[in-house]
Amino acid sequence: MAFKSLFSIIPCVKRKEEKEKRKRSFLKNGSKLLKDLIASCDGKSHPIRGYSATELVRATNNFDPSCIIDGSPLADLYRGILDDRTVIIKKHYDVDMAIRDIIISMQMSTHKNSLKLLGCCLEFDVPALVFENAGKGRLNSDGSLVVDNELLPWKTRLRIAKQLANALTYLHTAFPRPIVHKGLTSDCILLDDDYVPKLFDFSMSITIPPDQLYVQENFATWRMGYQDPAYIKSRQSSEKIDVYCFGVILLIFLMRREAGGCSGHEELAKDPKLNVSDGQIQIETIADPKILEEVGGDEQAQQQLKDFLALALLCIQDESEARPDMIDVAKELVRIDKSILP
Repeated sequence: MAFKSLFSIIPCVKRKEEKEKRKRSFLKNGSKLLKDLIASCDGKSHPIRGYSATELVRATNNFDPSCIIDGSPLADLYRGILDDRTVIIKKHYDVDMAIRDIIISMQMSTHKNSLKLLGCCLEFDVPALVFENAGKGRLNSDGSLVVDNELLPWKTRLRIAKQLANALTYLHTAFPRPIVHKGLTSDCILLDDDYVPKLFDFSMSITIPPDQLYVQENFATWRMGYQDPAYIKSRQSSEKIDVYCFGVILLIFLMRREAGGCSGHEELAKDPKLNVSDGQIQIETIADPKILEEVGGDEQAQQQLKDFLALALLCIQDESEARPDMIDVAKELVRIDKSILP
């Protein structure tokens, strides 16, 4: 009987220890989140729901690997069911990055082209985030869809680029101090069921301090294929980093090629075909064959492709001062889109 009583006590002790651990995590993470919110949100309220660890464990079948829709060394994305709706749950592995992601995602959630943050859970060692679902999922690194490797038509690619430019412009201009995404890649783009793009992953984002044009960093960090040469040289983070990375994404959409920069592959932005001395690049030599097939011999459509390419090349200029601001990029994409009437 003594052994039986002992075995019945052990689970109770473990549950109590787990409860205490979650409480400590909640207080630690909550304190840091509140501190950073006060510093970042200028006293404005951005209410989101607080989820319990029990709810997220149940929603993902205890974070079963079968629920993972994407993984990286920094975070894993799970699909789960909460309150009878499908959601995306992001489980970070770094507290500071998780807190930053919560704060910027919270501020960006009012924009239709940013993945809406529904809430977060502070009871784990590292906070977890809960987002709305994006039914089509993430883009592949070559700009195609993850699901069935679907190739998007040119008009859809152009619309996605235009809407993403609006989201980045909002990030740079809508708040008291500009926010730089800094980690922008094709991996940061999800599509909903209507192919509407949703920008997400603000874990590397920085806020430009008052009366400054950039943040000086001690060392440069970047993602393969999106290496802004000006940033690598100066280690100065500004909105022009996002402009450069967006230019790479425009090239990905036009050429359906990966950004490269790893495993011996050449960086897309350094492709010799894009560096013609006389400036006359033959669109037929670089554009995705699917796009060329759609466009055919239509001169207006071909000019649209050339203007799109010209904008991408302007965004990836080596010197940051030579690049346009995101608001001008967004305006030019609107002009390019309207250059051909429906």
